Amino acid sequence: MSSPGSTALTPTPAETPPPGKPAGTARKTADWARRAPLMPALLFTIVVTQLPFVVTIVISFMDWNSLRPDRRGFAGISNYVEVFTDANLRASVWNTIVITVTVVLVSLVLGLLIALLLDRKFFGRGAVRTMMIAPFLVVPIAAALLWKHALFNPSYGLFNGLLTSIWRLFGSDNPPQPDWLSEGPKLAIEAALIWQWTPFMMLIILAGLQSKPGDVVEAARMDGANGWQIFRYQTFPHLRQYLELGGLLGSIYIVQNFDAVFTITSGGLGTANLPYTIYQTFFSAHEYGLASAMGIVVVIATIIIATFALRVVSSMFKEEVSR
Repeated sequence: MSSPGSTALTPTPAETPPPGKPAGTARKTADWARRAPLMPALLFTIVVTQLPFVVTIVISFMDWNSLRPDRRGFAGISNYVEVFTDANLRASVWNTIVITVTVVLVSLVLGLLIALLLDRKFFGRGAVRTMMIAPFLVVPIAAALLWKHALFNPSYGLFNGLLTSIWRLFGSDNPPQPDWLSEGPKLAIEAALIWQWTPFMMLIILAGLQSKPGDVVEAARMDGANGWQIFRYQTFPHLRQYLELGGLLGSIYIVQNFDAVFTITSGGLGTANLPYTIYQTFFSAHEYGLASAMGIVVVIATIIIATFALRVVSSMFKEEVSR
């Protein structure tokens, strides 16, 4: 018996199994009842994403050129060997690495500097933040067209217009008119991507700055630490995981970039990266097996990067919970 002031520990109706049915069976039935509404979405995801991926893996082991349908057959790992031994394909892999590393590192540095500025209080900070985010909201193909025609064009582009104005201020009648895309094609692609991805890095780093405890900074200032010492020993270590997260997420997207290369240089002048080479191999050369092998290589690289990104996110959540 329980005393009048105590609560009786009786099972709730949801916990009580139906008569004649074991508790384990009832629990499994309740679990499946909750999961059943999710099954259509799960099946749709499998059909749309996983089945095409499995088909791509199968095709990557085949010698399949649509121009030679009678010679289609099993090729083993020869397509994968060609991805890493063919000089043109090696160049596209190297271009992918160079563009990704350059864009991610420069975007992180610029995003860090801008985030440090926007973390300060000043009049119109909200409007400035909105304007700084705007490049990331532009459609990638539209951003590439903007850089190619409005900025890089040697005849009417903004960069050459500024050079002409500056040159004429010093009394010169023959201002230089460089062809930016011909003289620095890879830099042109990287500049367009840095412009678009710096706001993304800034948002992640700014979130990290705003999660920093303010009392620690105040204590450091009372102990006589200057701004550089606070940044070096407190702010930067606190932002390390946010910088890692921004770099990993940026790498996942930039390694798959196709729009900028296709729009700005059309893969010419030594700027073709792996996604553009896949497009060219599939639609121009009609080499379905080789293009599928290159696609699998890109997917594997993306999965590896995404694994590290998920670990960083998981460690960040664990630290937040432990606080």
